[in-house]
Amino acid sequence: MKMFKGFAGGAVRSAQPLTDDQMMRVAPSIFAAGKHDSRSDRYEYIPTIEVLDGLRREGFQPFAVAQGRTRVGGKAEFTKHFLRLRHVTQIHDDSGTANEILLMNSHDGTSAYRMIAGCFRFVCANGLVHGDVSMDTSVRHSGDARNNVIEGAYQVLDNFQTVTSDREEMRGLILPREAQVALATGALEYRYGTDEETGKSLAPVSADRILLPRRREDVGDDMWATFNRLQENLVKGGQSGRNPVTGRRASTRAVTGAESDVKLNRAIWAMANALKAAVA
Repeated sequence: MKMFKGFAGGAVRSAQPLTDDQMMRVAPSIFAAGKHDSRSDRYEYIPTIEVLDGLRREGFQPFAVAQGRTRVGGKAEFTKHFLRLRHVTQIHDDSGTANEILLMNSHDGTSAYRMIAGCFRFVCANGLVHGDVSMDTSVRHSGDARNNVIEGAYQVLDNFQTVTSDREEMRGLILPREAQVALATGALEYRYGTDEETGKSLAPVSADRILLPRRREDVGDDMWATFNRLQENLVKGGQSGRNPVTGRRASTRAVTGAESDVKLNRAIWAMANALKAAVA
């Protein structure tokens, strides 16, 4: 079991399905005893743990959990939390990845139940997010939410065929260097933005730097290898460079917020898919 910092209480990922005790240590809001006081009577409290128990009975198991930060006093036990689930039929495949469903929820009104398609790469112990928002499932805290979340999880599971097809297309598509640099430049601009006056990038590293592989499995010019280098380097940080404003030495920072991680992952995936459509 691996612990991660950067969240309220941290985050945890395991090679085996997580137990309730393991999840409680890092994401107590999964087990909230009720809704936050700010919620009205129209808000139906549907505890995440009850939904998770229903998903477990359907063959979905949690392999990673995290809890978001909050600066509001008294909300720590109700705030947004994230679980990455695998179905018994999707534990792993021959490509070294396992399809995962990212389940998000809160008990303070900041999030409905949301389910997003993703995958986990064993070689780098890294969770990715795939697909666009049209593939997501969202369930409000009302009505038969428990069963609707379970139904939504199966809808995301059905979408994995499309996601797997996209990955295979990326593996078979060789990108010229200029296309790799263009994708990296777009990802850096999304992550760091540009100076409003000069229009120059505020990234502390160059596109060439962010394209460097961390391991031999990611060496190559195919789009899947390129995508994974960009995703991991931007999410995990740790690359040395210089602050573009001050010129001082600086290092890229890891993306520590689970929601920020999802947004960045999704942005890079969307850019890669747009490029795939343009060069295929």
